Amino acid sequence: MKNIDQEFLYQTRELGVQISDTLGEPPDRRRYERVIASLIGEYANGTVIDDVNMLSFALVDHLVFGNTAGLLAEAKNYEEGDAAKVMQMVSCANSSSSDALAAVFAADPELARKAIITAYLFKHPKGWKDEDHSLDALQEEEDKANADEDEDESYHGENIEHLFDTRGDGND
Repeated sequence: MKNIDQEFLYQTRELGVQISDTLGEPPDRRRYERVIASLIGEYANGTVIDDVNMLSFALVDHLVFGNTAGLLAEAKNYEEGDAAKVMQMVSCANSSSSDALAAVFAADPELARKAIITAYLFKHPKGWKDEDHSLDALQEEEDKANADEDEDESYHGENIEHLFDTRGDGND
């Protein structure tokens, strides 16, 4: 995965889950946009929620990534990095999100750095995921899927065996 820190990978997956959960099924874009607007408003007013995922969730659709190679390089280390440098690699799509990011950066530069990188990784997975599309890799993936199906089938069978135990002693 191109030397991405494991914590960034985790935060990126969590961001995807958070977005999916907020959108709901069926997806409700208006509700999602209201939640985002509310979060951006809180951050812009100086409320800093010390949660990388929450900030990246609020800003993910509003960030414009200018230096993708630089952001990818900064994703190699979750705990240490140059927050000011990362801030220079992005801009915001509107003034409210810009105000929110500026307020968080002033209060907690590391939180802003981590959230920006997480949002970048989420929005641009092709830039960092090493996907193998060779025939061997595709065959291996298919074999794994078939093995998983076989496990699922045997599991379901084991689940209902007790229904046929007429004596009640665990033996058929």
